[in-house]
Formats: sequence, structure tokens, C-alpha cells
Amino acid sequence: MKDWSTVNIPDQTGKLAIVTGTGGLGYETALEIASRGADVILAGRNARKGADSIAKIRAEVPDAKIRFEELDLASLGSIAVFAERVKASHGALHVLVNNAGVMTPPVRRTTADGFELQFGTNHLGHFALTGRLLPLLRAADRPRVTTVSSGMHHIGRIHFDDLQFEKKYRPAAAYGQSKLANLMFAFELQRRSDAKGWGLMSNAAHPGYALTDLIANGPGAKGLNYRFSKVLAKFLAHSAAAGALPTLYGAMSIDARPGSYYGPTGTFELIGPPGKARASKRALDKDVAARLWDVSEKLTGVQFP
Repeated sequence: MKDWSTVNIPDQTGKLAIVTGTGGLGYETALEIASRGADVILAGRNARKGADSIAKIRAEVPDAKIRFEELDLASLGSIAVFAERVKASHGALHVLVNNAGVMTPPVRRTTADGFELQFGTNHLGHFALTGRLLPLLRAADRPRVTTVSSGMHHIGRIHFDDLQFEKKYRPAAAYGQSKLANLMFAFELQRRSDAKGWGLMSNAAHPGYALTDLIANGPGAKGLNYRFSKVLAKFLAHSAAAGALPTLYGAMSIDARPGSYYGPTGTFELIGPPGKARASKRALDKDVAARLWDVSEKLTGVQFP
């Protein structure tokens, strides 16, 4: 597995893939999938950034079948509209990469539906998106859902008594909760697919410490996390392209497995070639995962069959 690279991605001609997040990891993931012949939808909330990413991909892959679609994961309404557009124009969805995210805004912010921004975007947004696209996934041959978590899930706890961090907002704790929720969702999705016959392969990945604009889009250049990250990046960081490899492995490799978790295999899982990643004990708690699933259905109004 450690020798795996993008050259090992098989031909994807005739398949439809959706990647959320237009920059950094999302861009690199969409670029590689499009270069293998898939029809790719790069989904995000910033139309200008999306158009720039599409133009860059087409400059590298002139015959790429890729387009931008507007999707705001911080809005359940936007997710519903996006899903209906896709269902109206496609009969099957082969690959869904739940990648987009928000990281540690210094003050508590909320989504359009009143959820804490990180939990609402990173977890609930992708939960609702996957649920609404499930009919298309089930119509495809061997469909995959790869959800991007983070090494920060190790500090996360699911605060059922305060999921929205209304009592005391702590940026890193809220981010850790959202990334733990991402990983638990990926594992629970596989369990439910197996039990209910949905036919999905659900797995998860994390990028390690990839040099993207995620942190800058959170605390900003004046935040302590940002300044610390600039120092750490000099020693233990790799490119966005390298950070996307675990996601691409989960979504594209013929050797990827259901219910697996992939990440860099180098120092502290921050850098290095893709391989199996370590999930925390909390991430493997089936009872908490089932409870989180039920709560997520109630909060989003999206019911899985």
C-alpha cells in the first residue's frame, strides 16, 4: 500500500463522482479523478473559486469532463436543491467524496439552520448530502462514499448535552467533535449498508498535515493556531497533492476496503505515503455512533431508508 500513488488509479470512464470543496484537497482529488475519465462535479459555495479550479483542471486535463455546482454545506436548503439538480441530470452516482470543511473559527458562528458552524458543515452537511444522494448511489455499480476526517478526531468527544457548543465555545474542541463525527459516520454508514443491503463501500481518510487554506480560512493569520501551524509546516507538512492521496486511495483504489480508515504513514501520521490510519476508541463506539446517527437524522430532517 505504501507504494500506491495516483498512477494506480484505474480508468473511471462512464462513472460520476462528486467532490465537495473546491480548493486544496478537493481540487487535487477532483483533478486526479477527472484525469481518469470520470464525469466529475466539483461542489462548493464560492462560484468564483470553483470556476478558477475548473479552469486550472482543464488546463492540465484538456478533455476533463468536470463542472462546478453550487453547494453550501452550511445550508440544508442548499443541500436539498443541489441533490435534486444532480438527480434530475444523472441516473447513478459512483463516487461521493465528503471533503469540504471549516476549521476552528475563533468565535462561535452558526449555519443557516442554527447549528454550530463546524458541526453543522463538516458533519451534518455531509450527513444530509449523503442521505439525499443515497438513491443515486444505490443505482450505481459498487458505489463508494469516502468521508474526510482528521487526526484531530483523537481529541474529539460527542457532546450530546451540548452538540452546538452553546454553553462554552472552544474552537479546537468543536472541530475535534466534528471530525470525530465524520469518522463515526463513515463507519456507521458501512454498518447500515451491510445490514440494509444498500451496496455501498463507505470508508474514511485524513490528509495528515497538508498545506491548504483550511486553517487560514478558520482562525485567520492572527490566530494562535495559524501561527503555530506556520512553524510546524517547516518540519512536518506535505503538499495538498500528497494530503489528497489517502482520500484518493479510499475512493479509487481497487484494494480499499469497506469500513476502513486511511492516512499518511509517516511521522505522527502527519506526512508520508498513504496507508491504514489509527482510529480512536471513541470512533469505534457503535452505541455512540448509532445515537449520533439518530440525532443527525432529527436535526437535518433527512431520513435514510
